[in-house]
Amino acid sequence: MVISAMMADQPPPLEATPILNEVPLLPHMVNGDTTQQVILVQVNPGETFTIRTEDGHIQCIQGPAHVPMMSPNGSVPPIFVPPGYVSQVVEENGVRKVVVMPHSTEFHPSMHPPPPHVPHYMHPHPALLPHPPHPVYPPVPGTGEMPPQFIHQHPPPPSPHVYQEQESRSHGRTNFVQRDERTLKMQEHLKKRLKDRQASGNTNNKMNSPPSSPHKVQNSSTTNVQNGYGKGQQGAVGQIKQKQIGKTRGSPTADTEIGESDTESRKSQEFFSISKPIVSEIQARSAVLSWNPPVASQNGETQNVTTATFTFEVTISNSGKNGKFKSIYVGEEMTITVPDLRPATDYYVRVSASSSSTKEIVSELASFTTESCEPDPPAAPKIVNRTKNSLNLQWKSSNDNGSKITNYLLEWDEGKNGAFKECYYGHLKQHKLTKLTPSTKYTFRLAAKNDIGMSGFSETLVCYTIGIVPPPPLPPRLIEGGVSCLSLEWSPPSGISSDDSLTYTLEMEEEGSDYGFQAGYNGDELSCTLKDLRRSTSYKFRVFAHNTEGKSGPSEVVEYSTSPDKPGPPSKPSVKGKIHSHNVKVTWDPPKDTGGSDISKYVLEISETSPERDGNSYLIFLLGSKWETVYSGSTREHVCAPLKPGTSYWLKVSCIGKGGQSQASDVLTVQTLAVPPGPCQSLHLAGKAKPREIALQWDPPSTDGGSEVTEYVVEMANCDQDERRQSYRGQALECTVNGLLPGRTYCFWIRAANKAGLGPYSEKTEITTAPGPPDLCCPPHLTCKTATCVVASWESPMCNGAEVSEYRLEWGQVEGSMHIIYSGPLLSYEVKGLTPATTYYCRVQAVNIAGAGLFGEIAMVTTPASVPAAVTVLHLLKEDQMEAPLPLSTCLVLHWEEPCCHGSEITGYNIEYGEKQLLTVSRVTSHVLENLQPDTLYRIRVQAFNSLGAGPFSPSIKAKTKPLPPDPPHLECVVFSYQSLKLKWGEGPSRALIANPTQFNLQMEDRFGRFSTVYSGPCHTYKVQRLSESTTYYFKIQACNDAGDGEFSEVYAFTTTKSPPAALKAPKVHLLGDNICEVTWEPLQPMKGDSIVYILQLAYGREVDQVYKGPETSFCFTNMQTNCEYRFRVCAGRQYHDSTGSQELYGPYSPSTAFSSQKQESVSPCLDTSPDLTKSRRRALSDEQFAFLLLIGFATVAILFAVIIQYFVIK
Repeated sequence: MVISAMMADQPPPLEATPILNEVPLLPHMVNGDTTQQVILVQVNPGETFTIRTEDGHIQCIQGPAHVPMMSPNGSVPPIFVPPGYVSQVVEENGVRKVVVMPHSTEFHPSMHPPPPHVPHYMHPHPALLPHPPHPVYPPVPGTGEMPPQFIHQHPPPPSPHVYQEQESRSHGRTNFVQRDERTLKMQEHLKKRLKDRQASGNTNNKMNSPPSSPHKVQNSSTTNVQNGYGKGQQGAVGQIKQKQIGKTRGSPTADTEIGESDTESRKSQEFFSISKPIVSEIQARSAVLSWNPPVASQNGETQNVTTATFTFEVTISNSGKNGKFKSIYVGEEMTITVPDLRPATDYYVRVSASSSSTKEIVSELASFTTESCEPDPPAAPKIVNRTKNSLNLQWKSSNDNGSKITNYLLEWDEGKNGAFKECYYGHLKQHKLTKLTPSTKYTFRLAAKNDIGMSGFSETLVCYTIGIVPPPPLPPRLIEGGVSCLSLEWSPPSGISSDDSLTYTLEMEEEGSDYGFQAGYNGDELSCTLKDLRRSTSYKFRVFAHNTEGKSGPSEVVEYSTSPDKPGPPSKPSVKGKIHSHNVKVTWDPPKDTGGSDISKYVLEISETSPERDGNSYLIFLLGSKWETVYSGSTREHVCAPLKPGTSYWLKVSCIGKGGQSQASDVLTVQTLAVPPGPCQSLHLAGKAKPREIALQWDPPSTDGGSEVTEYVVEMANCDQDERRQSYRGQALECTVNGLLPGRTYCFWIRAANKAGLGPYSEKTEITTAPGPPDLCCPPHLTCKTATCVVASWESPMCNGAEVSEYRLEWGQVEGSMHIIYSGPLLSYEVKGLTPATTYYCRVQAVNIAGAGLFGEIAMVTTPASVPAAVTVLHLLKEDQMEAPLPLSTCLVLHWEEPCCHGSEITGYNIEYGEKQLLTVSRVTSHVLENLQPDTLYRIRVQAFNSLGAGPFSPSIKAKTKPLPPDPPHLECVVFSYQSLKLKWGEGPSRALIANPTQFNLQMEDRFGRFSTVYSGPCHTYKVQRLSESTTYYFKIQACNDAGDGEFSEVYAFTTTKSPPAALKAPKVHLLGDNICEVTWEPLQPMKGDSIVYILQLAYGREVDQVYKGPETSFCFTNMQTNCEYRFRVCAGRQYHDSTGSQELYGPYSPSTAFSSQKQESVSPCLDTSPDLTKSRRRALSDEQFAFLLLIGFATVAILFAVIIQYFVIK
C-alpha cells in the first residue's frame, strides 16, 4: 500500500463519482482551505484498506483502488498495519509516501525512517468488529475516477484483528523503483488534469458529472490502474496478483468472497499460476492456440495440478493490449483453433482458469499477427456517364488484406448475354468504353489483385446505352372475354430487336364515360387481363411502347365488349285461382336483374314432395329431389296437370337470357285437394280359420285419394241373409272376427276412409270357419247289472261340422278325481270289477277331427252289497312279535287284515292249511295253528264270510315249522398239556363252516363251583389255555340251532400233566489235571415236592455219550485224550410217582461247552454248532444288527430335525 501526500494551494477539482454522491464532503474541502493537503491512498490488488468515518462506521476497500483523502492540518494520518508489516514514510519530489512492507524487506537508501509516533499495528476497536449492513465507500472524494467494480461491500473480518492476513509477497529493490516511477507519473498526470480543469472552469460541472463507464477501464495481467487510467507496465507483484486482478475483473460476485478465499490461501501458502498461451499454425484467417495446465507453488516448490478440475476461458482483442477483449472459448480443452480472423491484423490473447476450489487464474498476454492474403472482392462498379455509344464506369478499392492492390480486372459480356471477357486491366479506378451499340444492355463485373493473388469478382452491374424511341405497336387483340374481365395481347413494334428492353402501357376508355383513356396496364409483358369491368359494356383500347429513350406513339384504337351476365332468379311462383285435385295454375314475375340482356324464356320445374319430410331435412331433400320440367316458354303463367290428388308439389322457375340460365327462384309448395280412397283389395285369411273366430288381413287401397287413410270398415253377413253388420272399424290392416259358429260360411266386405270420406266397397269374400269340437254330452244312463257290474249308455251331441269319431267315459269314486275307462265310437259301455255297495261318478266327452268337446254333466250310481272281499294281507308273526313264547316247532302264528265287507258285516273267517284242512274262526285278525309237525312246510290261506256268503280266498303263503332242539354232543380231550387242554366234540371239521346252523356252548367250572361259558360258536374243537399243571378241570357242552337251545351234557373231568424242568445254562469245565476235568452246572429247586435229577452228555466228533445221571450238580471226567476237542451239555429231569409207578420227566438240554485237551486250560463256554445253537447265534447277531440300524436311524432323524429348525425357525 502506498499513500501519497501532495500540498496544494487549493483543493483539486473533483469528479462526482459514486463515492462523492453518497459520502458528504468535508466543510474545509468545500470552502477551499489552503492549508489542507490531499492524501492519495493507493490500494494494490489483493490488499484491503480499512478506514473509520467520523460517525464511527467501518469501511473496507478492496484493491486495486485509489482513495483520495484530505488532511486538514497537512500531516499524514496514522496508518495501522497488520501484524508482520511495518509502515515507512518516503518523500520524493515533494510527494510523501507511506509504504507498508514486511519486516524482512530491504529499504531503499532514499527512504526515511518511520516516524516514532506511528505504531506498527493497533488492536482493533470493538466498533471495528461488526460487519456493516450496507455498502461502504471512502469517506472523502478524490481527484481520480474509481472503477465501480472495486466499490462493494467488504466481507466481515475473520479474526479479531482489523486486517486480514494477506498472501506473502516479496518486495525487492526493483519493485520500489518501479513504484516510485509510477507515483511520479501519477503526480504529473494529476497536476496536468488540475491545470486543465482550472483553465476550463468546469469544476462544479465535473462534480455533478456521471461516473465513467466501467468498460473504459480494462485491467489485464500487465496493466495497473491509476486514477482511472490504465498504463501498460510489467506487473511487479507476480502471478498471484495477476490472478487476483483477473478474478476481480471477470467475476464481480467473487469479490464478496475474496476475504474468505484469501484467508484459506494464506493458510495453505499455496499459489496457482498459468503460463501464457502458445500460438501456432498462424494463417490469414485462423490460428491454433494451446496452453499448459495451471501449476501450484508452495514454499518455493512447483507441482502440476489436475486439469479436470479447471475450466478455461480464452479472450482475444484486436484493438491493442488495452482494447476490449472478447470471449471466444470456454471449456476444458487446452488446444483450440481460432477461426474467422482478419488477415494482417495484430491480436492479443490470454487464458484464464477457474475451478470450484480456487480463484480465477489469468495468464499473461500473448500477441500474434495473421498472414496477408488476396484482397476482398470489391463493390460493383458504378456508371458515371453514358451516351448512345459509350459508358464511363468508376469503382472503389476494397480491403487489401495486408498487401497493396496493384491492378483491377474489369470484364463484360459485350452486350451479348454470353461469357464474360476482359475489357480493362490496370491500376486505375475508372474506365470508359466506346463504340457501343445504342439501346443495348451490357453486364460488367470487377476484381482486385495484389502481390498475393486475385480476389473474387464483385456483383454484376447491368446498364444500357442510350437509344431511339420505339415505333407505335400494333393494336391489341382480344384473347378471351368474360362478364367482368377481358384478356388482351399485342405484338412488339416492328423493327425492334428482341434484345431491346421495352415496356408497354395499355390504355382503355369505357363506353359513355367522360374520363377518356386511362392506363389499365404497365409492364413488359405482351398480354394482360383486365378485371373488375362492367358487364355487357363496350371498351376502347390502345397500347404504347416504352424504352429508355421515351414513349412511342399510340396504336390504333380497337373496341371490345364484356359479356352479359346471367339474369337474376324470377320471383317466387304463386297460385292463381283455386287449387283442384288434379291441376293448379301458377304465375310469376320477371327477375329484377336481367343480366344486361332480355329474357328469352322461362323454365318451370315441378317435384313431388314426401309427406314424411320434416323441417330439418327440407333443404337436403330439396337438393336431392328429382325435378321435372313442365313448361318452357316466354309467358309467365302455366297450368300444371295432371297432378295427383292430395299430393304436395314443389314448384320453382328460372329464366334464360344471353348470359345463360339464372338461378332458380324460391320454391312454392302446393298441395292438391284430396278425394276418397279407391277400393281395397278383397279380404283374405291371416293364417288358418278357427272354429269360432277368423283372422282377416288386407292391403291398403291402390290410391289413397291424396290423403292418408284414417280407418278401415269391415262388414259381414251370413250367406243366406242380406243384412250386413259391421264387425271392425279401425286403422290396422288386420282384424279378428269373434263369435262365429264352427263349420259356417260367412261373407265379408271392406272399404277405406280418409278425411275426404269413405271409399267404395271391395268385392265379396266368402270364408268358412273351421270345424269345432262337439257340444256337451248329456248325462249317461247307468244300470246296475250285478254288484260289481254297471252298464252306462249316452246320446250323441251336436257335431259342429265334423262327425263324432270317439266317445270318452270318465269313471271314479270321487267326483273331482275321475279317469277315462273307455274310449271308442260306441254309445254304451259295461263297467266291470266294481266294488259292491260303493257310489261311483261318471261323465261322457265327444271327440271329432276338430278336437275334444267339453265333458257333459256327471251321473252317479251305487252298487248293491255282496260277499266280503278277499283278504289282502296275510303273514306269520315272528318270535319277537309274540306276546308269549310258543313252541315254534309245532305252532304257527297267523295275522291278517280285515277285508272290505262289501256292504254286509263280516261274521267270521275260514283258514285253509295242510291237506285242505279248513278251520273256521270268529271275526278275529290273528290265530295260532297248533299240533303241527316239526320241520314241516304248510300252505295257508284265509277266507272271510258274511250273511251273504263267503268271499274269495286270500293269496296263499308258505310257512314252515321249526325243527326240534339238538342233543348235546360227546366231549373228549384230544391233547393234554401241563398248561392247556384241547377238547373235541361231535363229528365235524375243526374250523366252523359258514352254512352250519348249529352252535355250541362250552362251559367250565371255576373254583367256586360255578360253570361259565368259555366258548360259543360253530367249531367242534377248542383249546383251553392258561391252566395249572397236574390239575383236574370239569366241562359240559350244549348244542343250539334255529329250533332252540338243547340240553347240557353230563360233566366231563380232564386233568393237566406235570410241567418239565426248565433248560439249564451251559455247564462250566475246569481242568484239574493232565487228564482230569470237572464239569459243573447250576442246580434247580424241587418242583412241587418232586426231586430233580441231571443227565450230562459228552460229545466228541459225531459220537454222543451219557457220562453222568444223578442229583449232583458236578462231575469229574477222566481218561481224556490229548489233542481232542470235547463238548458237554446237561439237562434236568423231574421224578414223580403216579398210579403206574415211578416216572421221570426231562426238560431241554443246555447249550454245549467246548473243551480242548491240547490247551490244558478251561475254555470259556461257546455256542454249539448244532442247528439249534446256530439259529440262536444268528438270532443274537440279527438283534445286534437291528439295534445298530435303529441307532443310525435315530441319529439321522435327529440331525435332519436340527437342520430344519436351524434353517426355518432360527433364520
